Amino acid sequence: MKQLLVADDDPHIRTLLRQVLTREGYAVMEAEDGVKAQEILANTPIDLAVVDVMMPRMDGLNLCQHIRETYDIPIILLTARQQLSDKEQGFLRGTDDYLTKPFEPAELLFRISALFRRYSFAPDDKIRLNTLVIDRKNYEITDGNETLLLPVKEFELLAQLASFPGRLFSRGELIERIWGIDYEGDERTVDVHIKRLRQRFADYGDKFAIRTIRGIGYKLELVTS
Repeated sequence: MKQLLVADDDPHIRTLLRQVLTREGYAVMEAEDGVKAQEILANTPIDLAVVDVMMPRMDGLNLCQHIRETYDIPIILLTARQQLSDKEQGFLRGTDDYLTKPFEPAELLFRISALFRRYSFAPDDKIRLNTLVIDRKNYEITDGNETLLLPVKEFELLAQLASFPGRLFSRGELIERIWGIDYEGDERTVDVHIKRLRQRFADYGDKFAIRTIRGIGYKLELVTS
């Protein structure tokens, strides 16, 4: 049974969500503020967090940032605000999705299901490219007894492509996933980093190849014997 955290200072909202989520087979933990939510997260395995933006002691934006820096779980922000800037701040702090109050409980359930599907395809900490092992947790690449260390962005770009071999990523997707949605530079930085990766792994052409799809982006393909 998946366990969800509902953090909202409105007891009526918490009660409603507990009833709706429990009927769908989820276990629910409740927090009336961000500090209480932190305590629950530290002591209870949580699979997804539903977080209200406006809460006492610690607001939802700061809680969202804490969750994203500490745990690998989906986050949905709830708020009564409708300004674009508030939504932008939510995504910058690491939320996966956003719902504006009032909302239909059914819509929240749809979004929760969609996030669980997305996270079920999330890559493992270690990715194998034939004999190469990419350790996402320690930012290391090993090939037998040899350890390869890359600059952070090059490592993250390679890990992103390697996590989904054969999947085409546009330059825009890679910018958002590696450099973040607030990145203001040119998309050509992806091309520069791809060029460097190809140079670094020129001797590994028997293991994988990074293909260019003209006008769109890149994908990594495993080389099979």
